Amino acid sequence: MKNIFLFGECMIELMEASPDKSSSASSNPSSNMIKQSFAGDVFNTAVYLKRTFTEVNVHLVTAVGKDNFSQNMIQYFESEDIGTDFVFKSEHKIAGLYSIQLDDEGERSFTYWRSDSAARQVMQHIDESAVNGLSQGDMFFFSGISLAVIEPTARKSFWAMIKKLKAAGVKIVFDPNYRARMWESLEEAKEQFEQAFSMAEIALPGVDDFQQLYGIESSEAVYEFCQKYNFNELVIKNGEAGIFCYADKQVYHFNITPQSNVVDTTSAGDSFNGVYLGARVKGFNISHAVELASKAAGFVIQHHGAIVDKKSYQQFIVQHIH
Repeated sequence: MKNIFLFGECMIELMEASPDKSSSASSNPSSNMIKQSFAGDVFNTAVYLKRTFTEVNVHLVTAVGKDNFSQNMIQYFESEDIGTDFVFKSEHKIAGLYSIQLDDEGERSFTYWRSDSAARQVMQHIDESAVNGLSQGDMFFFSGISLAVIEPTARKSFWAMIKKLKAAGVKIVFDPNYRARMWESLEEAKEQFEQAFSMAEIALPGVDDFQQLYGIESSEAVYEFCQKYNFNELVIKNGEAGIFCYADKQVYHFNITPQSNVVDTTSAGDSFNGVYLGARVKGFNISHAVELASKAAGFVIQHHGAIVDKKSYQQFIVQHIH
């Protein structure tokens, strides 16, 4: 069986249980009910990958605390059949937390409490034995958020780990997922991202990432920018404008059918990434992988929260994918 390791942070997610703007409760903020769950870009990717391709071994690489939230989080990982051998437990830190606010079009904004989270110190737990274990994987995925979360002083050891994994034949996958507020400066983010681009075999950027980082506003321009790197696979996401891909020394463009019932865009890119990577690991061609990933993302954005109800998603899988 294939083994995919995903490196990043899972957080405690808070969201209004009934975000109905016309309800009497919404007119009284003190009476709003809050739903608590768990999410994070890399974790979301792991969930949708495993739910769609149950025969792939999916492992999360992160750190949590020993508090009740962290214990519940680990139980949640296990309920999704995500491997926890590389979920390290900090003696003194706890999991980060964030809340989601949605506007009338389903676009989201976030408030974070993560500056002292256990995941920031995950590299302190990754020793030579852990690296050797990760080297047995087929694929290692991380994001720009993964890079931003870890302490700046730990990035040197992170890149040393990536070099060892790459040398061991592990396929390195990177999604920029740029969030300006998480970086000290634009220059700091660019420096780290360009290291990631130089190491990755597969890149999964969005045009919006490049617009913010480099002022690049089209898929074709992102493709031209990436010519200086040695990607085997480049998947450029550009919303309703479609998906631009480079793979097998060929260029592809796939149109996307826009969803009319967009409820919450949280996890659109994450679900796409998970299903796409699972499909490629299973040997699906580019066209089929993009089709499946796009369908999954289109389903996810019709529901509230980062992680869709498991039963609903499984019904979708049966009807549309398998």
